[in-house]
Amino acid sequence: MLIGILLLFTFHNASAIDLNLNDTTSIQQAASKVAHGMMMYYKGNESGQTPGLLPEPYYWWESGAMFGALIDYWRYTGDSTYNDMISKAMLWQASLARDFMPPNQTKSEGNDDQAFWGITALMAAESGFPDPPPEEPQWLALAQAVFNLQATRWDDSTCGGGLRWQISALNRGYNYKNSISQGGFFDIAARLGAFTANQTYFEWADKMYAWSESVGLIGPTFQVFDGTDVLLKCAELNHDLWCVSLLEEDRAFIINISISGHTTPASSSTAQQ
Repeated sequence: MLIGILLLFTFHNASAIDLNLNDTTSIQQAASKVAHGMMMYYKGNESGQTPGLLPEPYYWWESGAMFGALIDYWRYTGDSTYNDMISKAMLWQASLARDFMPPNQTKSEGNDDQAFWGITALMAAESGFPDPPPEEPQWLALAQAVFNLQATRWDDSTCGGGLRWQISALNRGYNYKNSISQGGFFDIAARLGAFTANQTYFEWADKMYAWSESVGLIGPTFQVFDGTDVLLKCAELNHDLWCVSLLEEDRAFIINISISGHTTPASSSTAQQ
């Protein structure tokens, strides 16, 4: 994730960076240059700007992914240059409700958008990123808040389950169930299960994966299709293919946990046959 997100923000003004993959110092120096170049796009730490937001044309979810990349950068290099900026941005966008439903985004926020920020909070917890002061929400609690909200949005009333793309019924896309929303929830559930050893999270992850397979969002040879329309009773798919690796990576993650003896979710059983 780190390399992909960093490159997303730097390829427009790319210049040669010396890199020796056999030299740790060279890798750290190259990563530092890329991180610095990426952060030149960010103005949220300037007076009058909103912490956590990238300027247009970048979307809110991309901001969340960027801070996730910076957490990875800190984790792998030990460079804490951006840590205070990361914490301030995440806490601001978590909002007073502490669930990544900030007022500046609620009119257009989708389940996939919220999931990116929840995943970033979970990355912070997993990697031991410095926690905020005790009076502020902690990283694990923020990730759990996103999971809890999205679990309440599980929609049995159409197509037998899954999450709608958009949160508000007023938004275009509310009738669409897209793979990235399902994948984001699956990712958070699977990783919360591993981090907390709470079987309920694994059960939700298994439920999401099974539903995604049942409606064809995950194909028989593990293609991941874009989404499906509830107005068509999910009988037809948008067959645009996407690399929604959250679904397949975390399926492998759950299988690995299962083999280790920590849990035996149903989604791992067929894969081990």
